Amino acid sequence: MPFAPNPYDALKGLSKYLRQFRGKTFVVKLGGELLDDPEARRKVVEQLGVLWTLSIRLVIVHGGGKRLDGLCDRLGVPVEKHQGRRVTTPEVLDAARMVLAGSVQNELIAELNRVAVPAVGITGVDAGTIRARKRPPLYLGDQDGKDKLLDFGQVGDIEGIDPKLLLDLTAKDYVPVLAPLTGNGEGQVFNTNADTVAAHLAAALGAEKLFFMMGVPGLLRDVNSHASLVSYATLPKLEEMEARGELKAGMLPKASAIKLALNQGVHSVHLVSGVQPDALLVEIFTNEGAGTMIVREDG
Repeated sequence: MPFAPNPYDALKGLSKYLRQFRGKTFVVKLGGELLDDPEARRKVVEQLGVLWTLSIRLVIVHGGGKRLDGLCDRLGVPVEKHQGRRVTTPEVLDAARMVLAGSVQNELIAELNRVAVPAVGITGVDAGTIRARKRPPLYLGDQDGKDKLLDFGQVGDIEGIDPKLLLDLTAKDYVPVLAPLTGNGEGQVFNTNADTVAAHLAAALGAEKLFFMMGVPGLLRDVNSHASLVSYATLPKLEEMEARGELKAGMLPKASAIKLALNQGVHSVHLVSGVQPDALLVEIFTNEGAGTMIVREDG
């Protein structure tokens, strides 16, 4: 359903969506590449402001990987990743705290305040919202007669979610903006993949939708061609693409997060451009959409 030229017709056409989503929870994960671009960040935040004005409850999770890489480079801290997942040494964790719970989050909250959205910055450590444990070493196989293990360092795998703080904030019309730092309740802090955090939160909050806002239009069959956009997919289709090797690097953690969210009750997951004008609103309020909608199964 394209937007009608008459604004009143448009409002009448949108009314079914407004009735459906009013009071529902949307979890939105913003990629760090969008937040580093002031113009892209401004456009995304303006769309989030529209959703909040329409009484949709928002929980925002943000990344900051590229800025973290840049800070590590300036500090002379080595950056290591395996299949899109970061190895977090104590030095990298210190940098992550500065970036995720500092500059990236502060700039995003200031932008949300500009459009009158009452945003509150937190991390998964606050009020024990996200409980995690240290990720065990990954076995990489036998190399030169020795078992090769990869230690991810201070990376946390999520064990549980206590949504009380988030529910209290959204019930009072605040918008939580969460940095993906987690804890184990014993004083340790972990860096945790933001896509994974968003999926666990969406499941724990009973979210209607989970959005991944990215620098590309959505799920692509060919990462080098935006024309290869997949507008609709089911979990089996996503798994087929993964088996064929069509999902690369940073898309692999997203695929795992999508599976987790849909298998734990989230109605749909959407991959949407944060660069294309109004893509988030088009994805939500039109039948055609603008990115990729993924559901557990047809029907």
